[in-house]
Amino acid sequence: MSTFEFHTTKSIIVERDAAINLAARVQAMDCASALIVTDPGVLGAQLLDRALENFKQQHIAVNIFSEVLADPPESVIYAGIAAAVAANADCIIGFGGGSSMDVAKLIALLARGSQELPEVYGVNQAKGPRLPLILVPTTAGTGSEVTAIAIVTTGENEKKGVVSPLLLPDIALLDARLTLGLPAPATAATGIDAMVHAIESYTSKRLKNPISDALAKDALRLLSANILTACEHPNNIQARENMLLGACLAGMAFANAPVGGVHALAYPVGARFHVPHGLSNSLMLGPVLRFNMSDAEALYAELADVVYPAAGGSNFRRASMLIEYLQNIPAELGIATRLRDVGISNRDIPALAADAMKQSRLLINNPREIQLNDALNLYKEAL
Repeated sequence: MSTFEFHTTKSIIVERDAAINLAARVQAMDCASALIVTDPGVLGAQLLDRALENFKQQHIAVNIFSEVLADPPESVIYAGIAAAVAANADCIIGFGGGSSMDVAKLIALLARGSQELPEVYGVNQAKGPRLPLILVPTTAGTGSEVTAIAIVTTGENEKKGVVSPLLLPDIALLDARLTLGLPAPATAATGIDAMVHAIESYTSKRLKNPISDALAKDALRLLSANILTACEHPNNIQARENMLLGACLAGMAFANAPVGGVHALAYPVGARFHVPHGLSNSLMLGPVLRFNMSDAEALYAELADVVYPAAGGSNFRRASMLIEYLQNIPAELGIATRLRDVGISNRDIPALAADAMKQSRLLINNPREIQLNDALNLYKEAL
C-alpha cells in the first residue's frame, strides 16, 4: 500500500433539527457573538427562524450577512469581512449552499486581518489564525462542509481557489430537515454534483487512496439510490438525509483525492454564463467520462457495480452503463442536458476552452490528459 494522508473536518454531526440548537454549539466554543453567512433565498425560506430564536434564549449576540451570491465575487467576501468586523463576531456560521459555506470559510480566515484575500489564493498560502467556524449545508451537493477549499469569482470570467486545511470547519452540522422541499431541479443538479465528486475522486490520478475510495463508493451508493426519490418526493426525510450524507462522504473523498476534468471544464461555464455549479458539472459529465474511457474504464466499471450490483459483463459494458445512467438523470428530471440549453453557442467554445486550460490545479488529476484541442472537442460534444 502506498503512503498517503487523509484529512477532514474535526466534528461531523448528523441530526435532524440540530440546526435549532446552533446557539448552544456557539456557546460551547466559548464564543459570544456569531455572524451567520447565508443568501437571500435561505433567509426568505425562513430556514433560520428557529435557530435565531435559540440565540435569543441563550443571550448570544447574532448578526446575519445575507448578501451571498452564486459563484461569489470578491466584493461579497470583502463585504462579509466588514460585517464580521462591525459585529465584533468571534464565531462564523456558514448556513446554506456551497457558496454560503465558501464565503463563511474566507470570512473566518480573513476577518482578523492577518492576510488579504489576494494573498491566500492557491494551495497552502493561508497562514491563519481564523475564527471558530461552523458549516451547515442546506443542499446535498457541494460537500463544502468537509472540504479545505473555497472558490471565488475573480474579474468577469475566472474563478480562483483558496486551498488550506485552515478552511476545514470546527463543526459540520448535517440537518436533513433543512433540505426538505428543495425543488427538483436544484435537488437534481446538486445531487449530480455530489456524484461527480465521488466519481472524479475515485478516478483521480493524484492522491487516490483506500479511504477516499471507500467514501466515494459509499457516497455513490447513497446518492444513486436516493436522488430520484428526493426529486419526486421532496419531503421524504430519509431520502433527504441519505442525499445529505452521500454529499458529505463525496466531499470527504474529493477533499483528499481531488477532482479532475469535469470540474475543470465546468468552471468556465459557471464563470462566463452564471450557470449553477452543479448544473455545469452535469452538462460536462458525459463528454468527459467518455473521453476518459481509454484510461479509466476499469475504475468506471467498479463504480458501475455500486449502481448496478448485478450487472455483470465486461469492464467496457459496465462502464458504459454507468455513463448512460448518469446521462439519463438530467433528462428524466427535466433539467438542462446541453450547453445550448443554457445559452451557450459554438462561438463561445474557444473562450471556454482557453479558460479550462487555466484550471491546471484540476486538470492534473484527470485520468487522461486534456489538451486545448481536446477541450474544444469536449465542449462541442456537450453543445
